[in-house]
Amino acid sequence: MAKRRRKRAARRKAAVVTEVAAGLRYIESSALLAALLERDTAARNALQAPGRRVTSALTFAEASRALVRARVAGRLSIAEERASLRWLQTFRRRCDIFLVTEAVLTRAGRPFPVEPIRTLDAIHLATAEALGEPPQLVSVLTRDARVSENARALGYAIE
Repeated sequence: MAKRRRKRAARRKAAVVTEVAAGLRYIESSALLAALLERDTAARNALQAPGRRVTSALTFAEASRALVRARVAGRLSIAEERASLRWLQTFRRRCDIFLVTEAVLTRAGRPFPVEPIRTLDAIHLATAEALGEPPQLVSVLTRDARVSENARALGYAIE
């Protein structure tokens, strides 16, 4: 009986460790665009990795605009743009999306550990902070050096 309880307790502990390891993952626009426009396999794999995906509503506005710009510049055909938009919609359904609130904008207007940082990047970082989770439990998926430096300085893991 005690042996069974220990085994069950060990399984529960392993499940919790796996859940924490998978964790909360904040998806920043640059990583999403690397997967979509640059066919970055590592970024695409990271986007599909286990864990709860969260991002800002800003991410989808930035990604949609980048797809339009890529098509207009001749980097994407109309068919490729449509396929990318479909992929983006599927990805959107798999994310928890946080709105750009007044609180996020207020935080974005204050200094960050590594300045200078652009406004949209500051909004992403402020959104990650607004999640209300300890930084040790959140990883930030990004391909942007400024976001990465600041996120690391704030205590977040970087993917």
